[in-house]
Amino acid sequence: MDYLGNKDLLKLPKTAFLASSKIPVDLVLSCYDWASQTAQSGQCVVSGFSSHLEKEVLHFLIKGRCPIILVLARQMYRQIPQELQTLLDDNRLLIISTNNAVRQSRVTALARNRHICEMANSIIFVGVTESSSLYPLALEYNNKVESW
Repeated sequence: MDYLGNKDLLKLPKTAFLASSKIPVDLVLSCYDWASQTAQSGQCVVSGFSSHLEKEVLHFLIKGRCPIILVLARQMYRQIPQELQTLLDDNRLLIISTNNAVRQSRVTALARNRHICEMANSIIFVGVTESSSLYPLALEYNNKVESW
């Protein structure tokens, strides 16, 4: 694994945010509300920020002051996106690369999501159904699931 950023964030209590790729519309607004509140709370959020909703939640979190751990299912960025560079400069971000693959795949994403679940103290799963790739993780880590 490769790390870039503030490794002290690993010592904080962490809430994982994992969203399925297909989300009912009524849940999206709830996620935006959660992200807006969390952005100002100082609570550490860990995610792959890979699905569409996860990316949108990241944009809310960036605007706040909470620490963020971004876990990649591929090799580390060669060039850090500007919005992430600002967070790195402010010591609010840790980027973890769990795999040396050039691109994320279904297999590397599953391994990344498992790593996120293992490191988190609580987990928010959004839009998970029996057909979702997150479903087995939601069952396995149900003792960490945070309801909201």
